[in-house]
Amino acid sequence: MGKILVTGGAGFIGSHLVDKLVEEGYEVRVVDNLSSGDLENLKEHIEGKKIEFIKGDLKNKEDCKAYVRDIEVIFHLAANPEVRLSTVKPEVHFNENIVVTFNLLEAARSTGTVEKIIFASSSTVYGDAKKIPTPEDHELRPISVYGASKASCEALICAYSYLYGFKSVSLRLANIIGPRSGHGVIYDFIMKLKSNPKELEILGDGTQRKSYLYVTDTIDAFMKVMREFDRTYDVYNVGNKDWITVNEIAKIVVEEMGLKDVKFKYKLTTKDGRGWPGDVKYMLLSISKIERELKWRPKYSSRDAVRMTARALTAKILKQ
Repeated sequence: MGKILVTGGAGFIGSHLVDKLVEEGYEVRVVDNLSSGDLENLKEHIEGKKIEFIKGDLKNKEDCKAYVRDIEVIFHLAANPEVRLSTVKPEVHFNENIVVTFNLLEAARSTGTVEKIIFASSSTVYGDAKKIPTPEDHELRPISVYGASKASCEALICAYSYLYGFKSVSLRLANIIGPRSGHGVIYDFIMKLKSNPKELEILGDGTQRKSYLYVTDTIDAFMKVMREFDRTYDVYNVGNKDWITVNEIAKIVVEEMGLKDVKFKYKLTTKDGRGWPGDVKYMLLSISKIERELKWRPKYSSRDAVRMTARALTAKILKQ
């Protein structure tokens, strides 16, 4: 296989993907503007000259052509990951997600070497799903600009695949967690408890229930798709078979930090107990399609993933 491009490769999921690609001997180019990524995640590979790293911005259309030159496979993970941000700054998700994806597709079309694009989409494209577990053929009705931007990117990738001859896959990810994560509920809880170990503020009513997937399971799905997917375009849910409430996550984080007698304080920002406007309160994806077609299934449950992540992040954050 030829050279692989990972956009957003210095970020949480992207850097774990780069680790795996390097481990398996692939030639890798990483492009990241470091707005949310961290060079420390790639330090070993950069110093060992195991990857080509470019600090670049995919919003620059001309630069995109250089990034894609001689590339056969693109893992497109570059995006602004903060769902809450779209409630106050929707233009960020338009520019960082939709414009960036369009520029990347245009570059892939013009260079002509790209054979496959694997896109990190999101469970948020479904919005408040009517069917749980939610299958891939469920209607897309996002309730956040972040979810809408991901759905828009999926549509663009699908159209370009049929028009210009490369194969593409959109992976609708559940909540991905693990070491190096710098945002999300577990990270937020640890930072709050580090500041005040007696009280934990919880956004919403704590009954929000969602599926969580450990990052190594996620990378296994990415690699499966790269090796085995052979159609023009399709979508797969990538998540877990179980789910966990925010209250349960809070209790696990408290346990892993070795704290006792922590008071939970709920901050209600919506009438129905969501964490924020646009937050999907209940999310559990059906993963039967990827199980059936690609023989992928997660090794760790949502609860296992939360505990492993809380342990790893606590060890790192409390050292700082």
